[in-house]
Amino acid sequence: MANTYTQTNIHAVFAVKGRDHILHKVLMEELCRYMHGILANIHQFPLAISGYKNHVHLFFEQNPDTSLSDIVEKVKANSSKWINLNKKVTGHFEWQRGYGGFSYAKSQRQKVIQYIMNQEKHHQNRTFKEEYLAILQNFGIAFDNQYLFEFYD
Repeated sequence: MANTYTQTNIHAVFAVKGRDHILHKVLMEELCRYMHGILANIHQFPLAISGYKNHVHLFFEQNPDTSLSDIVEKVKANSSKWINLNKKVTGHFEWQRGYGGFSYAKSQRQKVIQYIMNQEKHHQNRTFKEEYLAILQNFGIAFDNQYLFEFYD
């Protein structure tokens, strides 16, 4: 009997809804650990998770049994529930609708991991909007400005 073999590295990006710079350093560290657990629990293989103030980057090896949209939905739903139940922020927390999803070859893994893990340093010179637009452009993804995230830079 044949089996299924895949190796798909996914970089997903999503943003906080309606608030500027709410993900402070301590919360980001806790949130990344929590998201790591979510990914592992849904049989994905986390490679790097980090972000900066108003957005998060996930990098993981995708199990083909689950679609990317289902994975991101589960991470966003469970993490926002965790933030709200544990009162990690004042008021109600939500992620913005949508996400960016980008695939990389295994040979690019280390470079992407370093990029994601150095978000704080990276954002000393570049806003989230500049970063996200550059990713879209580098991947040749056509986009409509009205369907991008609300940026709070």
